[in-house]
Amino acid sequence: MTSSPSWLWLLTLFVCVHFQLRTCEEQRLPEDKLLVVTVATRETDGFKRFFRSAKYFNYTVQVLGQGDDWRSGETMATPGGGQKVRLLKAALEELKSPDQIILFIDSYDVIFASGPTELLKKFQQAEHKVLFSSESRIWPDRHLEDKHPRVTQGNRFLGSGGFIGYLPNIKEMVAEWSGADGDSDQLFFTKTYIDPTKRKSINITLDVKCRLFQNLHGALDEVVLKFEDGRVRARNLLYDTLPVIIHGNRQTKLQINYLGNYIPNIWTFETGCTVCQEDLHPLAALEEKDYPLVLIGIFIQQPTPFATVFFERLLNLHYPKSRLKLFIYNQEEHHTHLVSSFLRDYGSLYRDFRSIEPEAHVDRAAARNLAFDTCRKDKDCDYFLSLDIEVVMKNKKMLKILIEQNLPIVAPMVTRAGRLWSNFWGALSADGFYARSEDYVDIVQRRRVGVWNVPYVSSVYLLKASLLRTELTDYELFSSHDFDPDMAYCHVVRNKGIFMHLTNMQSFGRILSVENYQTIHLHNDLWQIFENPLDWRDLYIHENYTHIMKDKLIETPCPDVYWFPILSDVACNHLVEEMENFGKWSGGRNVDSRIQGGYENVPTVDIHMNQINFEKEWHKFLLDYIAPITEKMYPGYYTKAQFDLAFVVRYKPDEQPSLKPHHDASTFTVNLALNQLGLDYQGGGCRFLRYDCSIQAPRKGWTLMHPGRLTHYHEGLPTTSGVRYIAVTFLDP
Repeated sequence: MTSSPSWLWLLTLFVCVHFQLRTCEEQRLPEDKLLVVTVATRETDGFKRFFRSAKYFNYTVQVLGQGDDWRSGETMATPGGGQKVRLLKAALEELKSPDQIILFIDSYDVIFASGPTELLKKFQQAEHKVLFSSESRIWPDRHLEDKHPRVTQGNRFLGSGGFIGYLPNIKEMVAEWSGADGDSDQLFFTKTYIDPTKRKSINITLDVKCRLFQNLHGALDEVVLKFEDGRVRARNLLYDTLPVIIHGNRQTKLQINYLGNYIPNIWTFETGCTVCQEDLHPLAALEEKDYPLVLIGIFIQQPTPFATVFFERLLNLHYPKSRLKLFIYNQEEHHTHLVSSFLRDYGSLYRDFRSIEPEAHVDRAAARNLAFDTCRKDKDCDYFLSLDIEVVMKNKKMLKILIEQNLPIVAPMVTRAGRLWSNFWGALSADGFYARSEDYVDIVQRRRVGVWNVPYVSSVYLLKASLLRTELTDYELFSSHDFDPDMAYCHVVRNKGIFMHLTNMQSFGRILSVENYQTIHLHNDLWQIFENPLDWRDLYIHENYTHIMKDKLIETPCPDVYWFPILSDVACNHLVEEMENFGKWSGGRNVDSRIQGGYENVPTVDIHMNQINFEKEWHKFLLDYIAPITEKMYPGYYTKAQFDLAFVVRYKPDEQPSLKPHHDASTFTVNLALNQLGLDYQGGGCRFLRYDCSIQAPRKGWTLMHPGRLTHYHEGLPTTSGVRYIAVTFLDP
């Protein structure tokens, strides 16, 4: 029976531990005794973010100073904040309960990361009556550094942006405040803290390891996002703590904006965006006559490819044109005719329009300032859509979607095809230029989908006109000696505390590459297959090309001859017009200095692709669009689409109506019809003699693909009227 005492001891220990836990539970600070107090003279975007996080965790918040003028200066750059202490001191006089716990924090640059239970538990564990946030750097008076108590580990200096304590102790602390509204609150609290007598009497300490408060100034490298079990927290790597309150003090406003995209549980890997459907402004219930009136500012600042397509997409936006006004700024002579033609043909469909042409000599910044001012002064203007011509608007509902977001400034994400180039920045460098945020790539590639607070947007964004009449009344928003117009504008917006949002909830389109665009040809877009391959495909590749294999659009009119759609009507027209514009057709003679050896056995009236400097682009076209079909239709043969001869042939009854039987100097040949039988010409076609098989009516934009040597001896059938054009390439000679 020697084991009995051991069992008795274990039972006693269990009871004690159980009892102690119950006792601790009973002594836990009650959440209903906690009151969050903050000062906010205006409901800024930052305040709304703060309040949303407080509501998420069920904090009780009292807001002081609403509607007052702010008289405490710009505390990010200079000392100030005394107005906050005055308002707090007055508000505390109304509170009487000695066990009341006050959490006093800033609001414009603060978010909650956890709830009152954790906050009060950590405050209780601090075992002091007043607990201040801490910083690693002293401010605003460096001469007081040596007077701060030493700490063995953690931040040594007081931060005034957040503190928590019992009502009597906080009353005692602010009782001596008699400063002006422009005086420094941080200096006042610092002097109280470094005074040993006051520190002991009030019972003040600092949250040196950031268990409750995380001030970001001086700690940017220490704080990261922590995703775990469907929750998002900010983690302090230096002290391995999870702060309850995150404060973007002084020059860290952008970092709090970044963290606020995720905390508290705004976006998680499990849920995606949890707030993106909140506060929307749906248009579906409105009649079209009641839609918001939008002024679209269109900015043409350099020669831009696919400009005709841009205006077609503008015309096809799903928004009533009676609720749209146009402001078109064109700095480029190359596009003058296009703009005037568009306004002549379609301007009357819109509520109103205005254009500024190159001869006006208005610079870029002035044009954007003028566009904003046009909306600012128009009492009917509800929104301004800034739209650069290099934006490819693939989503016809783009404008509706942006309006429904109901945000002060919101941009649809557009990117450059195949690159990480976009119309937003995730972060800024110290000198205000581009820096890549941790989540930039995931947002651009839409691995993270949501609505994001970002420091810079350009190219396309929607802005509420009310901002132009309140916060952004300065006419020179885009003017700066240090920044380009877009950067200058975003700099002003950030300094005003206005949030710029970007949405990638849907696919909206892309941004064209314009750097290498040349205007030396008749149809310059033909040369854009390298720079803007997706837009080249959209304009120049047949709409049914992608269905070729799936829907069996490849026909076999003769043995081993394949016939399928490849080029659009626009591509065919542009290629023909480009050749006719060049105009140097060969005479169809055997002697031909353009080819190696100088002699052509089977001459045609033609122009070679290299004569118009189009051979590289043509080779790219063959690789991207012909080679995949070749490899499927001729199994086991893989081509690099090499060629010596690629040319456009012209058949005319009075010039060269037909072509005698011949073999092609190729492994296989591509013969592409560039105009329409019956409409443009009569007759024509191709006959394969060995199989006695003729193709009488090549369809425009369709290509014949057939072996060249040995088996497919063929001839060009006579064109009896009109002019027939074909593009021929001898591949793998």
